[in-house]
Amino acid sequence: MAGRRRGLTIVAATLLALILLAGTPTGYSIAASQGRISTVADVAAKPVAIVFGAAIYASGAPLPYLQSRLDLAYELLKTGKVRAILVSGDNRRVDYNEPDAMRTYLIKRGVPAAKVVADYAGFDTYATCVRANRIFGITAAILTTQTYHLPRAIATCRAAGVDSWGVGDAAGSRFTAEWQLDSLREWPANVKMALDLLSRRQPLLGRPESGISDALKS
Repeated sequence: MAGRRRGLTIVAATLLALILLAGTPTGYSIAASQGRISTVADVAAKPVAIVFGAAIYASGAPLPYLQSRLDLAYELLKTGKVRAILVSGDNRRVDYNEPDAMRTYLIKRGVPAAKVVADYAGFDTYATCVRANRIFGITAAILTTQTYHLPRAIATCRAAGVDSWGVGDAAGSRFTAEWQLDSLREWPANVKMALDLLSRRQPLLGRPESGISDALKS
């Protein structure tokens, strides 16, 4: 009987530890983004919009989630809420180029090419945020992504030195299986965020680039 109680205690302690491990970073993301998520109409103007990369078709066209993020950035620029756009994504293979696909999409929508700057090493949220500050010199921005991703994105960018606000896309997809699965993935993704921030992981960097400062002057 005593052995069984000890076993149950160990199981309960393990479950509690797992809950704390997953819950604490998520709680941090929610707290760090509190009051910073808005709409295109209501968000305060900032110099730059940062668009986080996502999957593209083989043709180079953005998939619906990414297209929604880009459309929000387009609206921010069109309404004068930002003066430049940083598109940051994955270009680790010669045959896969999210930033150029994102930039092409915005230019086709009518955004002046000089206003769209590509970051080719935004391999994840953490890398995008760190590079936005350290490579492109961004200190304040509006982030565009899906609503479930915004708390982590805002928390990460703020920790990386970017005063961040968010405009999110829901697009009526929150009740789909894909949306629910992606929302659940935020729990382990928040744990990774915490590890990245605590360890101060250094993403791929390089020399500072003037693209954003040039775009703001154009």
